[in-house]
Amino acid sequence: MKHLFPTYKRFPFELVKGNGVTLTDNNGKQYLDLTAGIGVCNLGYNTAPIKAAVKDQLDKIWHTSNLYESSLQEKVAALLVKNEAKDVYFCNSGTEANEAALKLARKASGKNKVLAFDHSFHGRSYGSLSLTGNAKIKEGFGPLVPNVKFAIYNDPQALTEITSDLAAVILEIIQGEGGVVTGDPAWLKAVAAKCKEEKVLLIIDEVQTGIGRTGTLFAYQHYNLDPDIVTLAKGLANGLPVGAMIGKAELAPAFGPGSHGTTFGGNPLAMASAAAVLKILDHEFLESVQQKSLFLWHYLLKEIQPLELVREVSGKGLMVGIHLKEDIKVEKIITSLQKQGILTLSSRDNTLRLLPPLIITGSELLHAVQIIKSTLANAIISQ
Repeated sequence: MKHLFPTYKRFPFELVKGNGVTLTDNNGKQYLDLTAGIGVCNLGYNTAPIKAAVKDQLDKIWHTSNLYESSLQEKVAALLVKNEAKDVYFCNSGTEANEAALKLARKASGKNKVLAFDHSFHGRSYGSLSLTGNAKIKEGFGPLVPNVKFAIYNDPQALTEITSDLAAVILEIIQGEGGVVTGDPAWLKAVAAKCKEEKVLLIIDEVQTGIGRTGTLFAYQHYNLDPDIVTLAKGLANGLPVGAMIGKAELAPAFGPGSHGTTFGGNPLAMASAAAVLKILDHEFLESVQQKSLFLWHYLLKEIQPLELVREVSGKGLMVGIHLKEDIKVEKIITSLQKQGILTLSSRDNTLRLLPPLIITGSELLHAVQIIKSTLANAIISQ
């Protein structure tokens, strides 16, 4: 890696092939994948219906300008909003979706102040970075977009910060990069109610929690929330770059022609993949994710949480955070698991993060739990 900016601390191997939930590196070593490309390949690798849809579109056309109508974009939008009065803007990433949400919220409301939360993550461009509650990744890039303030996530006191002078409140149902911190249901509902009372737009960032990750299409659906704007990306096209912002139809006049745009957003290849993904994510499939989640959490609480090195296990569905004590760094556990053929992630607060593809089987999940358990148990012995 001689000609790349060192923006990533990379592991010393390359993943060159994938099938189902198994990845193979450039040395021929195989891994059970519990990362899904950081929550992107929710339906695994080399997935036949998605490949077929993309190949079919590849033989037709893979790029057109957004100056022309797109029946594919309309199809995916309809699958996302179902029968609700909402509109969709397609882009290329979660960062871009959050940029669009910030712009829409300010323009539609006529206000410019936004409330976000500590340890949140909404992207690395100037607007989305300004909404992100992580001081470390902001160092050296100031000044950022003004009029963004932060409150403590899950803190009832944060409700007092929601006042009528805000354009919007933005939050994640589960803070993924922030340590897999799950929103308290009562608190989430209280935030939504206060936003409605103060006529403040509620933006929910579903970039990591959406597209079936928690057992519903969007995580906010577990709590019957009614956000004004939803952002998503990652799993929407199972690996092809795509992002989307969904907003209530009443906000559409604020995003008229010329107000925002993208060259590549909503391109035919990404839309073909997204349509195939959403077709697979039907009620039956999401029910199976919920059942696998119950199975996984039974063993996480039984086998992992009682371990000496573990402080707690957090998350929902197939989004898991194993919070480790400071006795051992999470990076050491990740590399140890790699040697045993298991790929995992880290998150804030010395957290081992699991985001397996949604197609993973119960036996594969149990195998992973057993390997993680033995690794953590052996780690404390070796100290």
